[in-house]
Amino acid sequence: MTKKSLIITIFILCIGLIMMGCPKKTVVKEEPSVKKEEASVKKEEAKAEAERMAKEKESKAKEEFEKSIVAKRTPGIEGEVFESSLLKDIHFDFDKYDIRPSDTAVLKGNAELLKKYHKVKIQIEGHCDERGTNEYNLALGERRANSTKNYIVSLGISSERISAISYGEERPLDPGHNEDAWTKNRRAHTIITAK
Repeated sequence: MTKKSLIITIFILCIGLIMMGCPKKTVVKEEPSVKKEEASVKKEEAKAEAERMAKEKESKAKEEFEKSIVAKRTPGIEGEVFESSLLKDIHFDFDKYDIRPSDTAVLKGNAELLKKYHKVKIQIEGHCDERGTNEYNLALGERRANSTKNYIVSLGISSERISAISYGEERPLDPGHNEDAWTKNRRAHTIITAK
């Protein structure tokens, strides 16, 4: 062998040894069942966390609702009644008993609260301003209370949980004799009769 062919042979052998000596990257593939199992575990953990947060939120809402309940001084038609700042009043235009579009959100909020507390019964009081006769205002207050009740029933609350009464002009929120007072007095007020 010539020197040149010996060098070429050695060179080829070195390259061969280098090629054989380099380890190949081995890709370890996880089994699909392992990936699915991990995803399932993560999903269950997320679900458990969501349930825990929902229960915590519900517990806080219940606590807030119970803190908002205060016994009312004057009894209602069904005995002792309670006020809650979470049940909001709605108001009416002069000589009207239609629910105003701006008040529908208030009634939806009241209905959502009632959906959470199935044992709570309410009484809706219809009120008027001082203008008009006593008889007329009692009838108008009754129409206001009933339209409010009907709207809440349309939102999925049982009518058996709701009573309606009219106080006409007898129990003004504001004793003033002007438009500002009259606007406040034309309302439907919701109280709790049983919890």
